[in-house]
Amino acid sequence: MSLHTLSVLVENKPGILARVAALFSRRGFNIESLAVGTTEHPEISRMTIVVNVEGLPLEQVTKQLNKLINVLKIVELDTSASVQRELILIKVRADAETRSQVLETVTLFRAKVVDVAPDAVTIEATGNRDKLDAFIRVLEPFGIKELVQSGMVAVGRGARSITDRSLRAIERSA
Repeated sequence: MSLHTLSVLVENKPGILARVAALFSRRGFNIESLAVGTTEHPEISRMTIVVNVEGLPLEQVTKQLNKLINVLKIVELDTSASVQRELILIKVRADAETRSQVLETVTLFRAKVVDVAPDAVTIEATGNRDKLDAFIRVLEPFGIKELVQSGMVAVGRGARSITDRSLRAIERSA
């Protein structure tokens, strides 16, 4: 099996997220990552879905997604032709003895300290999955108190935008 990143433009309407997730569930696919948010056009949302499947089943799911009423466009994003990032917030033990080492690690990974307590620091880091996994491994010896990770967000490289034509389609149907 292999990871595929889908960028799915949908009308920003209630219930569309549930219908999309249900479609994957009915096909027996596990969604590895799912991030949803509005685009530069408030009436359009972008779902970035990372799913672990083989070629043919993914094609079937894509065709079924296209049949959903509020789905405007689906693009599979190749890792070399897109910018893909995740975000983590990680709370790490950092007492007086270890704080300088933790801060050096934060600098090394180009992360950012967003909260400081007497015995811990909370760090924000963005990057691809490999970078964030490496960051977590380096911080584990200090003691991870809490960790939260977003889903992947991605956008194609270059000047082209997949939302322009989708917005025109919404305007025509209104």
